[in-house]
Amino acid sequence: MATILRDWSYRYPWFYDTVSRLAAVAVGGETRLRQLAWQDLDLLATTPVLDLCCAHGPVTKLLCQRFENVTGLDASPQAIARAQLAVPQAQFVESFAQTMPFANNQFGLVHTSLALHEMPEATLREILTEVYRVLQPGGIFALVDFHPPQLPLLWPGLGLFFYLFETDTAWQFIRQDLGEQLQGLGFAIQKYQTYTGGSLQVIQAQKPTA
Repeated sequence: MATILRDWSYRYPWFYDTVSRLAAVAVGGETRLRQLAWQDLDLLATTPVLDLCCAHGPVTKLLCQRFENVTGLDASPQAIARAQLAVPQAQFVESFAQTMPFANNQFGLVHTSLALHEMPEATLREILTEVYRVLQPGGIFALVDFHPPQLPLLWPGLGLFFYLFETDTAWQFIRQDLGEQLQGLGFAIQKYQTYTGGSLQVIQAQKPTA
């Protein structure tokens, strides 16, 4: 269950950004949160990059500061329209993440930030399979998303946040072992790290070269 605040966060970019800034304080600020999954990757500037579930482009903008060929994908036409205005140097595609209109082996990096917890379990499996398909051999899937807190005192805060802004898919998501799912698809986990008392997870998973 979620409140009207969830609807506002999708409808009004200023509200979404305000919530993001407040939530990001625990990891050192909004910019650090948005770069947390990919900032330490040693990739060429020419690496083709996909920002999956890009919303109105806040992470896409940062990716464009480092990479020359960045594509953002989102299912919301309103989000894509806002992203095109905010980040004109990127390309944007309106599509569902589980049926991406890209060729096999197209991207060297696929990134997603705090989006996978929005997906029902079956849809999440389809998205992970699609990510594997569109990644180049040796390419990296980098993500940041929720994780069960390791400190009991953090559970009430996470529960309140989920109540205000999320749906049941978020609770389902944190009960899953995402790393195990990725390995089941053939990915090799290169990095797995938790932040903010375990309530956020960062995963970098590589598609094998052979």
